[in-house]
Amino acid sequence: MHHHGYLWAGPKGRFDQEALRRPPHPEPPPAGSRPELVQRYREVAAEFPASDLPPLETAYWLVKPHSLVRGTWDEAKEAAGWLGERLAEYAHRFASAHDQDAIRLATLVDSAAERLGAGADVSYGFYLESPSYLHLAVVTCSPKRAIPGLVCPVE
Repeated sequence: MHHHGYLWAGPKGRFDQEALRRPPHPEPPPAGSRPELVQRYREVAAEFPASDLPPLETAYWLVKPHSLVRGTWDEAKEAAGWLGERLAEYAHRFASAHDQDAIRLATLVDSAAERLGAGADVSYGFYLESPSYLHLAVVTCSPKRAIPGLVCPVE
């Protein structure tokens, strides 16, 4: 088992573009569908895997470009440590004082280590200075339990 880390920070308005964060339906629209529906399906099918936007389901980071992987670790504690470093790096920019609390952040890191060690994925999101957003994720590979059909970008 190993883990891949992902980070996205950017405008909240861009993060809110949900259509680009959702994978396309496995089946294209049926023949005879409205042209705008077919066109939108094609756009999403082309843009979703190439976009740096965080997917709605954490496991779908695995279909994104390999260049978006910020780190790979064999041990859950190492991956959680990376999360902790990123949380510390961004904490001063968190919009909420509650989110900046060092004890709370340490608890998030400990929880992440446990969940990653059990084979789960971890995803955290924080509002930064308005109107920005931070998304951190660590996806567990080999085996991929959340969505077994997804292929790990590095085996």
